[in-house]
Amino acid sequence: MTAPKRLIERESDGQLLSRNEIFDVIDKCVKMSKADEIEINLNSTVTGNTRFAANQLSTSGATADVQLVVYSAFGPKHAVVTTNDLSDESLRRAVAQSEALARLAPDDPEVMPRLGAQVLPTVNAFFDSVAQLTPGDRAKAALTALAPARASKDVHAAGFIITNQTAQAIGNSKGLQAYHRSTSANYQLTVRTTDGTGSGWAAADDHDWNKLDFNQLSTRAMEKARRSRNPAAIEPGRYTVILEPQAVGDLVQLIANYADARQSDEGRSPFVKQGGGNKIGEKIIDERLSILSDPLDPQLLAPAFDGDGLPLTRRSWVENGVLKQLQYSRFWARKQGKEPTGNASCLKMVGTGTQTVEQLIAGTTRGVLVTRLWYLREVDPRTILYTGLTRDGTFLVENGKITRSLRNFRFNESPLFMLNNLEGISLPERIAGTEQGGDIAMPAVKVRDFNFTSLSEAV
Repeated sequence: MTAPKRLIERESDGQLLSRNEIFDVIDKCVKMSKADEIEINLNSTVTGNTRFAANQLSTSGATADVQLVVYSAFGPKHAVVTTNDLSDESLRRAVAQSEALARLAPDDPEVMPRLGAQVLPTVNAFFDSVAQLTPGDRAKAALTALAPARASKDVHAAGFIITNQTAQAIGNSKGLQAYHRSTSANYQLTVRTTDGTGSGWAAADDHDWNKLDFNQLSTRAMEKARRSRNPAAIEPGRYTVILEPQAVGDLVQLIANYADARQSDEGRSPFVKQGGGNKIGEKIIDERLSILSDPLDPQLLAPAFDGDGLPLTRRSWVENGVLKQLQYSRFWARKQGKEPTGNASCLKMVGTGTQTVEQLIAGTTRGVLVTRLWYLREVDPRTILYTGLTRDGTFLVENGKITRSLRNFRFNESPLFMLNNLEGISLPERIAGTEQGGDIAMPAVKVRDFNFTSLSEAV
């Protein structure tokens, strides 16, 4: 038998599978199962993209796909099979293969039973402004950069606009049904000056296409590119630094990656207390700052469940500078007698300050303004010390004004060190994503003693 005609048409038409269509497939797989437990993860995605470079549109395309993940377990033995073919024959084959592999798998001493039905809030993260976009709409957005770049003749613009529609669901033989539908629109633009000495960047991301101000973003990237021409070299060292929200997100999100309770309990974490135990209840960053996750926050709108279907609620990981919680998996929570938190699906840092980037600059006698960071690599996991480079707009600030562009720096810095040297903070804004990805909202910050270790020749 083949898949229902409706499913085939929807995939070929590039349309998202509906909730009913998704759970029809999941229910079908559950009924085919002979395992002790079966769980199905089914994701349907529709992606549109427009790319441009050298002041010319280069590609425009769209893809529609599904991914079906079948988890089968016999007691402590389990295995997974993945397919993107939703025909009945393929479903039967995937279920049978997952069961055959599970019987051959070694016992997993940390296996957890699948969750039953959960009470999950509905997160309204799906916007028609994205779902109804056409390639022409994306091209018009690209022209906010291309038209002025072509007219000026002193810059080259290159960028990427990508839109996503996603429906993700989990269902199992114990009655779990978790579902989240979302859209996203992401715009990233790099502008280089024709003399090869200046580079500017701007980006934004939102669930709602109408929230992206393409004209403002394109103008910002071009202004930064022109302003960053002919950069000067200054000595590396410790400087007062103003980090724009994107750069803050690149570093601060690392804190969540290390905030695993098991790593801490086993002595493999920055949050291990000297002499044993963890640092919950201790001050780890400036008391004016808090770090939280909340799927229902309007700036985030993330899935309200993790990969196991565990409900995710508002959590304060760091509150007024004090470590309040670590992330507990279901297994480690059971072992330690704690409540499982699941892995955060989003992250936001808030503070008591409301200054703008311009106000942070105006209050700086001498410092460095950083647009964004890249090529981050771990140096010391015990302190979350990372190295990386500044990029696409690094400037010297003197007496409250940007006075010249600077050559890029390599830095060695930890977000924990950085956030203990806080001098100012703005309101958080949703950023375009980091190397780790995810729904993220971050403020700009002004910090002292940021450690630049060397200069970079890169523009």
